[in-house]
Amino acid sequence: MAARKLTRQDLRDAAEKYKNWGKWGKNDEIGTLNFTTPEDIVAAAQLVKKGKVISLALNFDQFGPQGAKSKYPSLGRINPLHVMLRTGTDAYSGVLDHRGIRAADDMVVMPLQCGTQWDGLGHVFYENSMWNGYDCREVTSFGAQKCGIEKTKNKMVGRGVFLDVAHALGKERLPDGYAITCEDLDKTAKAQKVDVGRGDYVIVRTGQMEDCLARESWDGYPGGDAPGFSFETIDWIARKEIAALASDTWGCEVRPNESEPGINQPWHWITIPIMGLTMGEIFYVGELAKDCAEDRVYEFLFVAPALPITGAVGSPTNPLAIK
Repeated sequence: MAARKLTRQDLRDAAEKYKNWGKWGKNDEIGTLNFTTPEDIVAAAQLVKKGKVISLALNFDQFGPQGAKSKYPSLGRINPLHVMLRTGTDAYSGVLDHRGIRAADDMVVMPLQCGTQWDGLGHVFYENSMWNGYDCREVTSFGAQKCGIEKTKNKMVGRGVFLDVAHALGKERLPDGYAITCEDLDKTAKAQKVDVGRGDYVIVRTGQMEDCLARESWDGYPGGDAPGFSFETIDWIARKEIAALASDTWGCEVRPNESEPGINQPWHWITIPIMGLTMGEIFYVGELAKDCAEDRVYEFLFVAPALPITGAVGSPTNPLAIK
């Protein structure tokens, strides 16, 4: 029997149940990042035992996932365009700037959410409201006047917890359309002997990205079918009081979505504007998965600040797991 599809009324009920507006004051612009305290960061620093730094980022280049074949439009997202402004060839041939400096310079043009990135709190609206009840019109052609990603520039530091859900369920890769449940998350944490608590940064592996990299094809990845969080995991997020959540998929939540036609990304509707949850997408976790399986340590110091781009609703990042 097919599962019942989420309706607008289901979303209204969830919005009422999980709303955090005003929890950190009427002027708050960072949401659940408030859960991480200075004491939590000090404790997270004590988790560094071997000095190993593992990047959870894809390289930002023309080989990224944007522009791959998908049944969904890209919404204007492209892979980064890297352009050299001056090169070593220029210097060698005598083309120097007015100061005579022999050097190279470059620039990049890219959507802020084309690769490993954070969704900021100005990214998704619930009806006409953004996080903390701000009017969605606060995001203008000049950028987010409220909840811009620059407000988080001293955040995204704390205890990281890696949940390898695919491995815990005995799979290399969760199948597309698999909805990760609260039970799956708890089962994974128990199997890895790690507890998830207030202020943690939780990174979840489905195996989808590693499959794409192994096949050398991103087809279907951007906006296509994918394993991901079920709508019910909103309850898990609320109970655990985590600071942020990230995954190795394009959009974190399960696709196809669990909702009726006309409701796209319903999990986002509640997590970002209602709960105030910053989420990470397109995180590369292959190396971290191998390291954690070897030393059986699934917690670490997590450092992944957003670029403080004023008024931005998302940001590229190079997340670091430091063990």
